[in-house]
Order: sequence, then C-alpha cells, then structure tokens
Amino acid sequence: MSKQPGSSTAAEPDQPEAEVSAQPVPAQPEAAERPGPAEVEAAEPAAPAADPATRTGYAPGTLVLAVLALGWLGAMLWSTRAAISSAAAGVTAISLSAYALPGVITAALVAGATVALAATNRIGRATLRFVAAVGAGLLVGLVAAVAVNLTYADNATTNTIAGTTAAAAIIGGAMAGARNAPVVGGLAGATLAAQLFVVLFSRARDPLSDLFGAGDTQQSVLDAAKWVSRTESLLAGLIAGLVAFGYLTWARRRATRRDPAAPALRWPSYLAAGAGAGLLLLLTEVIIRVGGHGLLDLAAALSDADQVAQTALGTSRVDNGIWVLFVGALTALIAFGRTLGPTPVVEDES
Repeated sequence: MSKQPGSSTAAEPDQPEAEVSAQPVPAQPEAAERPGPAEVEAAEPAAPAADPATRTGYAPGTLVLAVLALGWLGAMLWSTRAAISSAAAGVTAISLSAYALPGVITAALVAGATVALAATNRIGRATLRFVAAVGAGLLVGLVAAVAVNLTYADNATTNTIAGTTAAAAIIGGAMAGARNAPVVGGLAGATLAAQLFVVLFSRARDPLSDLFGAGDTQQSVLDAAKWVSRTESLLAGLIAGLVAFGYLTWARRRATRRDPAAPALRWPSYLAAGAGAGLLLLLTEVIIRVGGHGLLDLAAALSDADQVAQTALGTSRVDNGIWVLFVGALTALIAFGRTLGPTPVVEDES
C-alpha cells in the first residue's frame, strides 16, 4: 500500500502504529518509596568526633605544669613568711615584704594560668572555657589569700600580699582562657624555668661582681651590679626562649601524631611564647604598682636610703622584664627558624 501524503512516519515499516502506542511505559517509583533526607543522612557514615588534642587549643602536660607552679607558689609564700617572721618587727619586716612581693606575684600568675589550663584543656566552647578558666584562677587566688592570712602576722602588709596574690592568680586564670592554649602553656613553663634560674643564679652574684670589677668605690660596685643584672636577664631570656620553643615543638608533635591534618603552630605562637616570660614580669610590675603601691610607699618612706633602694629596684625589675622579653622572643624565633627546611624551587618548563 502506498503512503498517503501527510501520513505519520513515527512507526517503523514492519510495526504498525497501534503496536507502538500499545507498548507499556515503565512505571515511575512512587514518592513514598524514595528515600527522604533523613534516611540519606542516616545512611552516610557519621564523621568521627574531633579529638581536642588535635586542635591548636590543646596544651599537653598541663597537670605537671600545674603541680610545679603550685609548688613554686607555695615555696615563695613560705620563704616570704620565714623571712618576715625572722626579721625584727616594724621597718625590717616592711622592707622584706616589699622586696619579696614581686616573686610571689609572678608565682601566683603562673599558678593561676597553669591550674586553669589543666581545668579547661578539653573545653571547646570559647565562652565556657574563659568562664571556667577565670573560676579556676579565682579558686587558686582564694586558697593562697586564705593561707597568707592564716599563717602570716595580722598587719597591713599581710593584707597587701594576700590581696595582690589573689588578683594575680585571677589574671593568670583569665590568660589561660585564650584560644591558643599551647602558647599559654609555653610561656608558663618558660616563666617557671626562668624564675628557677634566677634563684640558682643568686649564688653566683658575688663572684660575678668581683669579675666585673666591683671594688672599694661605690661607683664600681654599682657598675658591677648593673652588669651582673644584665647577665642574669640575658641568660634568663635565653632559657625562657628555649623552654618555650621546646614546649611548643612537643605540643605540635603530639597533635600531629593524633591527627596528621591538625593545623601546625606558626611563628607568631613561638614569638608570643618566647616573649611570655618577660611579659609576665612586666605584668607583675603593673600589679605591684596598682595593688601593692601602699606597701611600696611604706617601704620607701622608712628612710632616704630605702626610697633610693625602692626606686632602683623598680627600675631594675622593668629593665629585667624588657631584656627577658626580647631575648626570649628572639631565641624562640631563631630556634623555630632553624627547623624550617629550604623553600622548594619550582623550575619554569617553558
């Protein structure tokens, strides 16, 4: 049969149009059979929870640091009490209290920071971490203040030591609420090491004074004392920078072992940790001059010689803090720079 003009050409020659239209259409799946979003999410494996040790907010060894810092604070409080108790009542006790106050304040700062780190090390939320850190520092400060009031003589100097010690511990706890906890751990360990070195270095002050030319004149004694102080600050900053670098390197390796994709600590962290010991010394001076100015004024008012001595001690403490800050920061940065490999050179293929 010949095709008529205008007829449909959709059907094959061997297959009629009726058969083409009669072919079954595949059934579409009903909507109820399609998996919903909740089922799709349930079918996918859940990502493992991140371990806090893989974050840059985790500081290793905080419990050991806290125990050492609390022991150091207890030793400073005990030695201060022993010195005041053995001195004659009145002017000598005031002078000794003013002289010992900076060491107690620095120890309280470190103790508050390390105890707060140990208490908040695995808290991820920033607000909760900060509140818990301040609470831990407050607890350390209250315990130290009560111990001072119970064991020291009841006078104005005792209240000053107790109040400034509590304030320093709270400030140290607030520092530990920072997000980058390894930096706080590094500067706390560096400060402990530097303070221990200062105590040991006191045995070498007299031989070094003779070495630097201390003689019979007052000017030679002052010049020698200045060089001894600078030598002490230089070595303390060097030790602080090396300890800070070692602690941050340890923290980085521990985080990498737990999670190879953990973010690495960069050079600003090493800079801050290395400078941290000097920053704490300068912060100690601020706390003393704000909270302990009454005790310093009493000590300076005893005599003209005491006034000159207190002024010289304050200037020496500031200079020491600045030296430790810069030397520690440079030492940590140089040590970190030596761990960096050479930059790969990309050859131009054109």
